[in-house]
Formats: sequence, C-alpha cells, structure tokens
Amino acid sequence: QRVIVYVTDYCPYCTRAKSLLDKRGIAYDVIDVSNDHGKRAWLVQTTGRRTVPQIFIDGTPVGGSDELHELDRNGKLSKMMAATPSA
Repeated sequence: QRVIVYVTDYCPYCTRAKSLLDKRGIAYDVIDVSNDHGKRAWLVQTTGRRTVPQIFIDGTPVGGSDELHELDRNGKLSKMMAATPSA
C-alpha cells in the first residue's frame, strides 16, 4: 500500500494524522506543500479541499485527519490496507 500525506508546517491535524498512522504501523510518505503553490493548487483541484492534511491511499484521496480517524474507528482503514498487498 502506498500512503501519501500532504502536509504544511505547524499543522496540528497533520501531526494527528501521522500519529495515527504511526500507531497502526502504516508506512507513509510525507509531502510538504507549505511553499509549493503548484502542489497546493493540484490538491485543491484533485480533492476539492484547501485544508491539510490530505491523505491518499493507493492514489485515492481519503480526506484529512478527521476522515482518517473515522476510517480507523469503523475498521475500514485496516481493510483498505489489507486489500492490496504492498509492492
């Protein structure tokens, strides 16, 4: 599974999302978009959201920290991570 977390500096929600992934033992890549207007524009175009973090699992946007925690609470995060073996 490939998990990408788009973040900015000093973002408590970004820290919260990364902490949950760490707690679950899920590897992820971090892309800091603090000073990258092009990537920020792409995120808005792709997700329809201006906020961070934006989390993608296998290229699919799953939302931000609140959505990630909800996926975890209802068991869907572990199912998503188990759905496709890591390459």
